[in-house]
Amino acid sequence: MTEIIDQFQELISEKEWKALRQQIADMDPVDVSEIIESLDEEDDIILFRLLPREQAKETFQHLTIDKQEQMIEGLAHHAHKLSSLLNDLDPDDRTAFFEELPGQVSQRLIQMLSPEERKVTIKLLGYPEESIGRLMTPHYVRVKPDHTVGQTLEYIRKYGKDSETLNVIYVVDNQMKLVDDIRIRDILLAEPDQTIRELMDERFVSLSAFDDQELAIRVFQDQDRVALPVVDTEGLLLGIVTVDDVMDVVEEETTEDFHKFGSFQDAIVNPLKAKVSYLYQKRIFWLTVLVFMNVFSGAAIAHFESTITSVVSLLFFLPLLIASSGNAGAQSATLMIRSLAVGDVEITDWFKLLGKEFLVSMLLGLTMAIGVSLIASFRAPDIMLVVALTMILTVITGSLIGLLLPFVFTRLKLDPATASAPLITSLADISGVLIYFTLATWILGLG
Repeated sequence: MTEIIDQFQELISEKEWKALRQQIADMDPVDVSEIIESLDEEDDIILFRLLPREQAKETFQHLTIDKQEQMIEGLAHHAHKLSSLLNDLDPDDRTAFFEELPGQVSQRLIQMLSPEERKVTIKLLGYPEESIGRLMTPHYVRVKPDHTVGQTLEYIRKYGKDSETLNVIYVVDNQMKLVDDIRIRDILLAEPDQTIRELMDERFVSLSAFDDQELAIRVFQDQDRVALPVVDTEGLLLGIVTVDDVMDVVEEETTEDFHKFGSFQDAIVNPLKAKVSYLYQKRIFWLTVLVFMNVFSGAAIAHFESTITSVVSLLFFLPLLIASSGNAGAQSATLMIRSLAVGDVEITDWFKLLGKEFLVSMLLGLTMAIGVSLIASFRAPDIMLVVALTMILTVITGSLIGLLLPFVFTRLKLDPATASAPLITSLADISGVLIYFTLATWILGLG
């Protein structure tokens, strides 16, 4: 790919426009998008402007949001090219792009759409953020129950080219209510004079335009479909959502949760492109909070100063013990956050999981206690019992904190991913210090 990029840059510098057009004419839009992403800021606009209309549309949809915005800005002085591009984009992809732009910019671009596309875009943008309505496309094929298979196939040939997918054909009544969906395979294998009604079983799954996008992810996972219909509160068919759009949401949610779990305030842009001030702002809040939380760990250690002075060897095992507690908590939290996100567990299941996690963490703690006891038997045999008991209790405590925090955040209507690893670790640190030195004071008779 590097050689191809160098070749394109050379053709652009030499203004070999004809050769450039010939080079990109037969290229896959995905490959073209990779080249555009790698070119310099002015060269990428030049190459994009040379793309035929259909290829430009497909290529644009594979670009990153940052590059898409750059393309729009670069095409601002070429109104016809920009208008054609925006009108050619699939409505769901166009809506997703407009969502990322400042309001004023989106409004200006919406005015460049044709009346029909403008109406569709405004309608999609009117649905709540992160709702299924924002994902749907109005490009699908629908038929009536009394259509014959022959009529349906003729209709598909006439209007199907603009459909997002032809795997499933949707059946609606005279009021446009969804009454069934039929796989194209069943239609192709049926007799031409059979009616659609004869093929119907009236068993279908639909999504509400106002439901959260995470519901769409779960339904697609359960139903194994390439597309699902979207209806309003009265059952009227509004559009369809395809699996590729849902996969984009999965990627965004995963990235956002990953950043939150690492104590970023929210998902961040490409760190290579982001400004230092931006990265600083996204990371400083939680780090500052955690600094003040860890003051309690220091206060706990200061409280047990006399115990530490009497048995200095206690300090040898402190980092190991509190790290084990934090790691166990992070493991438990990761499992719970994922399970809550994909719907494997509900908030009412916390009590059942609490008992199971207690048993699992106790077994983990016992196993780790054996290991740390062996180390203590060589280095400080006089505190071996303290270290072993602390390992068991801190692993149990850390695991239960990791389990419960996501449920607490969910109950408070907050994103459970916000129960991030550093927060869990800090709580585990504080509890670990208290458990360790309290046990030491009691068992060693230092109180």
